[in-house]
Amino acid sequence: MSINRVVIAGGGIGGLATAIGLAQKGIASLVLEKASTLGEIGAGIQLGPNAFHAFDYLGVGDQARAMAVYIDNLRLMDALSGAEVTRIPLDEAFRARFNNPYAVVHRGELHGVLLKACIAHPLVELRTNAAVAGYAQGGNGVEAVLQDGERVAGSLLIGADGLWSKVRAQMLGDGAPRVSGHTTYRSVIAREDMPEDLRWNDATLWAGPKCHIVHYPLSGGQSFNLVVTYHNDAAAPVAGLPVSHAEVAQGFEHVHPRARQIIERGQDWKLWVLCDRDPVMDWVDGRVALLGDAAHPQLQYFAQGACMALEDAVALAHCLDGAADKAAALVAYNDLRVLRAARIQLQSRAIGEHIYHPAGAHAALRNKVMSSRSAEQWYDQVAWLYGSTGIAGAVSTETLQLH
Repeated sequence: MSINRVVIAGGGIGGLATAIGLAQKGIASLVLEKASTLGEIGAGIQLGPNAFHAFDYLGVGDQARAMAVYIDNLRLMDALSGAEVTRIPLDEAFRARFNNPYAVVHRGELHGVLLKACIAHPLVELRTNAAVAGYAQGGNGVEAVLQDGERVAGSLLIGADGLWSKVRAQMLGDGAPRVSGHTTYRSVIAREDMPEDLRWNDATLWAGPKCHIVHYPLSGGQSFNLVVTYHNDAAAPVAGLPVSHAEVAQGFEHVHPRARQIIERGQDWKLWVLCDRDPVMDWVDGRVALLGDAAHPQLQYFAQGACMALEDAVALAHCLDGAADKAAALVAYNDLRVLRAARIQLQSRAIGEHIYHPAGAHAALRNKVMSSRSAEQWYDQVAWLYGSTGIAGAVSTETLQLH
C-alpha cells in the first residue's frame, strides 16, 4: 500500500497550497479533484498580511502580490445612520507593523496563481474527475477510495475537500455542518455601476440590525465585489443559487438609503446559506489529516477562510520537512494549528452577533467603543491574527478574547 507521495483530496486553494508547500520541501504529491476542471467558484476574497506571509513561504509571494488589489482602509459604516464609525488605515504604518500588506483578490485569480505553480513543479501531479469518497489504511500507507471504487495509494492522505468533506465524514462522523441562519448574496458589478460617492478603495462594511453589506474593488479597481448578508434564520444549506433582486432587497428595507443603493446596483445575484462547525481537537487519524474547511469551517466574518487554509499548508509542510515518522508529523501539525483555528471559528461567530448585526443600545455601544480606537490600538487588536505564518500559530492566553 505504501507509495512515496502524499495524496491530497481537493484541488481548491487549500489543496493546491498544500501541494506547493510539500513540493518546496522535496515531497511529491497527487491532487485529486472531483470536478472535471480545476477552478474556484465565487468572486472576491480578502487577504490579510498572514496570507502574504504564507505566500512567501510557499514561493509564490511575487505572483500573489502582482494580482492583488491594495486597498487603503478597512472601513466600518453604520447601516442605519449612514455615518462612518471607524476605519483602520492599511498604509505604510500598517505594512511596517505586520511586514506585509492587506489586499483583496478575485478568488479565481488566486487559485490560478497556485494552479500555475503546481503545474510548473515536477513533484506535483494533478488529476480531475477523481472524487474521494473515503480511505483505507494499512502498513506504511493509506489509500484514497474514489467514488467509482478505484483506490489511490500514498504515504499520507490530506483531506482538503471542503465543508462537506468525505474524508472528515469517515474520520469524525460528526454529521452535517451547522447552519448559521445567515444568508449571503453575492454580486460583482462594473466600476461605472457603483455609486460614484462610494467608489472607495476600501474594504467597507455597513453594519445594521440582522444584516450587513460589504463592498470592495476587484481586478485593478475595474469592478466591485458586493456581499450582503441577512440573518433570516435560513434552515437549510444552499450554495450558489441564482436569486432575484427583489429577494435580495427584502432584508434591507430598514437600512439607510445610501447603503441600500449599493444593493440596487447589484446584478446576477447568487445566494449562499452560511455554515460552519464547532471546533474539534483532532484532525488526524493515523496517516490521514484534515486541512482548511474540512478541518475548521468558519463563518466569513473574519475574512480568514482562505488565509487559514494557506496557513495550514505552511504548517503541514513545515512539520513534514525531513520527518522520519510521518504519522507523528501529522500529530505535530494538528497540535500546531487546532487552537488557532478554533479561535477563528468561535470569534467569527461572535463578530456576527456583537459587531455586524446588533441593534439599539448594543449597536450604539459598538459604535462608541470602535470609534474611540486609534490606528495603533487597532493594530494591537489584530496583531495575534496578522502576525502569524501558520507555523507560529499558538494561542496566547494573554490575548485570547472570545467576545
